Amino acid sequence: MSPSTIPERPHTHEMVVVHRVFRRESALLPRLVRAVPDGAKARAEQVATHLAEYLAGLHHHHTVEDETIWPLLHERAADGELLARMEEQHAEIDRVSETVTDRALQWRRTAGSTAAEHLAVALDEHRAALLGHLDDEERLILPLVADYLTVAEWDAVGRRGMEGVPRDRLMIALGALLEEATPQEQAYFLARAPFIGRLLWKAVGRRQYAASCRALRGPLSAFDGGAGR
Repeated sequence: MSPSTIPERPHTHEMVVVHRVFRRESALLPRLVRAVPDGAKARAEQVATHLAEYLAGLHHHHTVEDETIWPLLHERAADGELLARMEEQHAEIDRVSETVTDRALQWRRTAGSTAAEHLAVALDEHRAALLGHLDDEERLILPLVADYLTVAEWDAVGRRGMEGVPRDRLMIALGALLEEATPQEQAYFLARAPFIGRLLWKAVGRRQYAASCRALRGPLSAFDGGAGR
């Protein structure tokens, strides 16, 4: 087979960069919760709002996989045990995420230090479950995706993923992705964005994302302003 006739394969590395965002945020969130002063309701509300957005994004990400990737792999890859394991991991992450949501509601009411620690512990458990799943998915599932899904099918997965981002949060979502990307990866993602999206990122999005990070992470002194260079 000549190079010109080799079928194009899905660029599954996109998913690896997306996973970096979930790894970063799942590590940051328990630190943010624990750093909120006892009784500081305004700050607790700010962190809890970010937490809710993170959980919604993760849930949508997994729903897209459940509805698009798993059915195709069930049909073509014939590795039912592995796919069952992925589905079970999603269910476990949903379970611990429900605990996080319940404890976040309690913390929002009082911003008390005890409720904060209960929430942070739940977030630590959530992160442990999530990391194991992401590691397995990257090591075991993405190679199957590259072998069994077409480029068009993979691109459709990406479009479904973007449908979960509210229009007024698109620049924040892009910034979150670019923060975890190498310069080469940044160039790749920006090249795939619509022309107007690239213009908006340069004109306002980069500053909008930097301001959002400073507001959220300021107490931890974690943001260095380097996203999307």
